[in-house]
Amino acid sequence: MSDAAETARRCAETMYGRDHATRHLGIEITDAGPGRARAVMTVTRAMVNGFGLAHGGYLFLLADTAFAYACNSRDSVTVAAAADVVFVAPAHEGDVLEAVAAERVRMRRGGVYDVTVRRVADGAVIAEFRGTGRSRDERVLPG
Repeated sequence: MSDAAETARRCAETMYGRDHATRHLGIEITDAGPGRARAVMTVTRAMVNGFGLAHGGYLFLLADTAFAYACNSRDSVTVAAAADVVFVAPAHEGDVLEAVAAERVRMRRGGVYDVTVRRVADGAVIAEFRGTGRSRDERVLPG
């Protein structure tokens, strides 16, 4: 494993240990590497709106989570400066969704990341997310 891959893995592990929201919602980080991450979530009854569809806020949250782990993978605390989402297809209770984030461009103090949210069962695209991160003068890893 390269040093960059090991750093990304350690950053994801450290973040997950502190990430109460992600753990509370049952989101798992199943892959993390330099500038990339994969998050998986099952849509629960509590996440479904009055039309029987996964609430868009939860879809955004899943994508935002993958984005966060991707943009913090190089041991520099990076927060969202902007994000947009396009909802492509509905998701329903019981659907297992994966959000795959990939860095598109890295700048001196941040970067731009694309995240695709898919239903695992059939690969259908549920949402497309684009986030811009801004790095701070802090490290993800302790000491």
